[in-house]
Amino acid sequence: MNIKLITLSLFMLALGNTSYAQTNNTAKLDQYFDKLAEKNKAMGTLVIAKDGKVVYTRSIGYSQINETKKTLLTAANRYRIASVTKMYTAVLIFQLVEKGKLKLTDPLAKFFPQIANADKITIAQILAHHSGIHDALIDPNLRPQTKTTSITKNELVDIIAKGKSDFEPGTKHAYSNSGYALLGLIIEKLTGKTYAEVLKTNIATKLALNDTYVATGNIDVNKNESLTYKYSDGWKQDAETHPSILFGGGSIISTPNDMVKFIHALFELKLITKEHLDIMKTMKDEDGSGMEPFQFAEKTFYGHTGGGDNYGAWLMYQPEEKLAVAYTTNAKVHPVGDILKTSMDIYYNRSVEIPTFESMVVSTTILDTYVGVYSTTAAPVKFTVTRNGATLYIQPPGGQAAAPLVATAQDKFKIEGNNAVAFEFNAEKGQLIVKRNGGERVFTKEN
Repeated sequence: MNIKLITLSLFMLALGNTSYAQTNNTAKLDQYFDKLAEKNKAMGTLVIAKDGKVVYTRSIGYSQINETKKTLLTAANRYRIASVTKMYTAVLIFQLVEKGKLKLTDPLAKFFPQIANADKITIAQILAHHSGIHDALIDPNLRPQTKTTSITKNELVDIIAKGKSDFEPGTKHAYSNSGYALLGLIIEKLTGKTYAEVLKTNIATKLALNDTYVATGNIDVNKNESLTYKYSDGWKQDAETHPSILFGGGSIISTPNDMVKFIHALFELKLITKEHLDIMKTMKDEDGSGMEPFQFAEKTFYGHTGGGDNYGAWLMYQPEEKLAVAYTTNAKVHPVGDILKTSMDIYYNRSVEIPTFESMVVSTTILDTYVGVYSTTAAPVKFTVTRNGATLYIQPPGGQAAAPLVATAQDKFKIEGNNAVAFEFNAEKGQLIVKRNGGERVFTKEN
């Protein structure tokens, strides 16, 4: 046989296999998201792009759903991306450094001397969450009592200034929304423009990100923005934290399509220099400067996650493959990290079984016997158990949000996507047994 024909045949065979593999991946990703939608486990949009070109996109659920309206989500819908905003804020800070308007060694006292330890805290430490700035914006004793009401920028600074330093700058690591809110205000002080204007000029317009901007008020469906929902015997609209409280730490609205363009441009050095990109992705205490590392399918990605109320976002990039992945959700039910893991396993042709999301049904009569507040003399912590419809919820200590429980037996439950912790109820004794890592602790229902 002619050697050229053999080569051509092998080439065509390879093309055929590649096409089949891609089709197979797409079909399986669709199967997975079909199942998430069918079982009401998620609403949102996933976009995967390679070399700057979208290779997969899928939206499930609704941007608005009530008794009279059901508006399906599409790739064009806009979402609040929460703390993914911090990556954009970090880029704007590094741009100011490159223009000579700011130094990473500048002390916070240069801008906000009223913040505890401001004379010792540097811009670099704020970027890397090594500043010790108390996260007053999530502290129930300091944050605004009504999260849905707007606050002024002066009020934002006053709230942060009320917090004492958590540690000496540079000695430890602690994630601080307050720190990034201050970075957003520093951007305004140095440019004489609003954070929204600087984002638009230096990132959105530069990259033609037509769906990326700063939220100024409540979610607006007339702007194609997606309302936030929780699921409990149906989708229920969730209350919104006003974006003025989040500011430079979490106020941006975008789409997954815009998000993958942003992170691809960032790694292609179209926004900042390699020197500063390297600083962003240099990890210490599992955190960088506006970036976090992720491991999926035995590959290292860089990016950021975000979550607020019941919406969330995830943006990440695999530099060697120039692979960008963005997921946005307006209703978190199944853990977002699990959705990303399964999606990446499918994308990389790893062995993965599409979950059925089947759970045991427990009668509301039995569930009601488990409702209550549980405490123990062994530790100053309490668990609050409530029922909403046919679902049991557990609120852990520390003011965290209540999580829905999935029944594995009539008296045994777990938090969805988390097999490390199990909850077992003994209604007769009024006990809640929390099992973790081979050990267990008994909590007793309070009268």
